[in-house]
Amino acid sequence: MDRLNKPKVVVIGGGTGMPVLLRGLKYFPIDLSAIVTVADDGGSSGRLRSELSIPAPGDIRNVLAAMSDAEPMLLDLFQHRFVNGNGLSGHSMGNLLLAAMTSMTGDFYHGIKEISRVLNVKGNIYPIANHSMNLHAEMEDGTLVTGESNIPKANKRIKRVYVSPLPIQPLPEAMEAIKDADLVVIAPGSLYTSILPNIIIPEIGQALRETKAKVTYVCNVMTQEGETSGYTAADHVQAIYDHVGEGCIHSVVVHNKPIGPNIRKVYAEENAEPVHYDMDRIKALGLNIIEEDIIDKSQAAIRHDTTKLAHLLHSML
Repeated sequence: MDRLNKPKVVVIGGGTGMPVLLRGLKYFPIDLSAIVTVADDGGSSGRLRSELSIPAPGDIRNVLAAMSDAEPMLLDLFQHRFVNGNGLSGHSMGNLLLAAMTSMTGDFYHGIKEISRVLNVKGNIYPIANHSMNLHAEMEDGTLVTGESNIPKANKRIKRVYVSPLPIQPLPEAMEAIKDADLVVIAPGSLYTSILPNIIIPEIGQALRETKAKVTYVCNVMTQEGETSGYTAADHVQAIYDHVGEGCIHSVVVHNKPIGPNIRKVYAEENAEPVHYDMDRIKALGLNIIEEDIIDKSQAAIRHDTTKLAHLLHSML
């Protein structure tokens, strides 16, 4: 099947939830695109970003690895993190390669395209913007916190997040991908620091409202301390609506099996608990609810099951 006839699927997000989704979807006969946040400012990604004035490469690196069909050894090398070495310590090889390729091509997005070729990536990867951006949060108590990595640490209820410097110029290719999609998936992940930084860019929000695609949100299974403590599924959706406007999502995917007591105990130590699915409120928000057992039982931590989720999303086409 050529690219023109394949259904077009766009996944938007960042953090750890997005690669899980992409790893499963890359094996389906679809034209797959990923739109990835670059608002990260912690660790290796943050250091390269401030030293080299490039968009944060960390989330892009994980998406490249997830969508790649390269030799396992090459991927291990790409994801390798140096533990010692003056100046190298803490950096991951993939971040350094992205920084080098950006420097060689003079452009972050072109750098990603070149590395995608080397790693035999199945699909397209678009940074949300081709320049660096900062994430800020206004808390319910009126305090302002700057920096993606600092927002959860403040451990206050978040009123809203916003980005600078304005205007953010979203990558035209990313806008195009949303417009032409058959299915747009908002990946699971940190609501305020991985998901919203992409969709609060006005043009992206508008593209989501105007696309002919079905837009579905894969809701988190657990709450996250400092971001979504006490949030129900409808609270997650409401936060997206508050930032982007109603009508930008059509359905929500939720895990519908109970979480075992042992795993709950482990998460309770991080002040996290299963997200309560308040079906009536979700329906009142005008959304279809897609319920499925989508957790990977083989993992000690709670992760979405790559294969189950990919099958479920593909069936929505």
